[in-house]
Amino acid sequence: MNRVSWPVRIWRITLLIFVLLRELWLSSIAVARAVFAEKGSQSSAIVAVPLKLRTDLGITTLANCITLTPGTTSLHVSDDRSTIYVHALDSESAEEVVESIAVAFQNRIAEIEG
Repeated sequence: MNRVSWPVRIWRITLLIFVLLRELWLSSIAVARAVFAEKGSQSSAIVAVPLKLRTDLGITTLANCITLTPGTTSLHVSDDRSTIYVHALDSESAEEVVESIAVAFQNRIAEIEG
C-alpha cells in the first residue's frame, strides 16, 4: 500500500480547504441567481454519485463537503458504501453533478487517504 507522508497529506488537506472555500463562494452565487431567476427555470435532481473512497472518514468528509456547499445536500450512503445520493438544487445533468463532485472533492479526498 502506498502511504502518503504527513507533510504531503497536510498540504493536500490545505488545498482541499481552499477548494471548499472556493466552492462555497461559487455555489452561493449560483444559488442566489437561482433564487432570483424566473420560476420554473431550475431543474433539481437526486443523483447517485459513485464512491471511490475507502474509509468512513473519507466518505464522511465528502458528505460534509457536499452538504456544506450551497445548492447540494448529501442524502444517503448505500449500504455497500459504493454510492452516495446527492440532491442538487440546479443541475444540467446527472453527469455534470457527478463530475463536479469528483473534481472538486472526491479525488482530493482520495489523494489524502493515500
